[in-house]
Amino acid sequence: MNQGAQGSTDARAARIAGLAQVRGAARVPVQPAAAEVDRVRGEHTHSEAPIPRPRVAVQRSSVRGQILDALRTALVAGELTPGEVYSAPVLGDRFGVSATPVREAMQQLALEGAVEVVPNRGFRVVVRGARELAELAEVRALIEVPVMLRLARTVPAERWADLRPLAEASVRAAAGGCRATYAETDRTFHSAVLSLAGNEQLVHIAEDLHRRSQWPLVGTPPTRGRADLIADAAEHTALLEALIARDLDVVRALVGEHFAGAS
Repeated sequence: MNQGAQGSTDARAARIAGLAQVRGAARVPVQPAAAEVDRVRGEHTHSEAPIPRPRVAVQRSSVRGQILDALRTALVAGELTPGEVYSAPVLGDRFGVSATPVREAMQQLALEGAVEVVPNRGFRVVVRGARELAELAEVRALIEVPVMLRLARTVPAERWADLRPLAEASVRAAAGGCRATYAETDRTFHSAVLSLAGNEQLVHIAEDLHRRSQWPLVGTPPTRGRADLIADAAEHTALLEALIARDLDVVRALVGEHFAGAS
């Protein structure tokens, strides 16, 4: 090897060594702890009233999804008061988790219209009135009644009979008197009926409207009476019988009464 070639090789080796030293000196910035993030975001907790502990302990798997379900249940049960502001750290203490999955779940609820973001404080439960509930019932009727009438003409009786266990589950939930439990079985039944149309977007939109209609109103008791829930659930069974019999007039009347009663 000649002297020029040797010099070029030595220079290249020196550059590589220099880059290695620079890379070795680089350090990953230290990430702040979750508590410090909450402090920086300014979510104060000193003025919040205590809220009930959850009915069940939260498992560590799929924490965000469990927290979202738990918050939806708390909304329906009236445990989260319309107009009140709740911070992620306080709700995290309630469920025994960090503030992060609570904040993520609350952001999803904000997209659904259940809460609104209050900068540097947390999330405020949206205040709703009777007019909004009536409007939701009207929209649901406009969407679901034509679909059910079409399904009544085309779906075989045995397919409707397959939904009887769901209707019976809603009756049992209503008898138990728990609004949150009944709300879940109510949505499950209606979604199963609409799913027979084979339109996933329809089911998704209808379920979103249904969920919104189940949030409590401001200034009213957070729960419907047990008798109201039982009457509502009985309409599920009656609706199935009308669908099996293809009695379109009864189907139309039952669905209209069902939505009117929900509002």
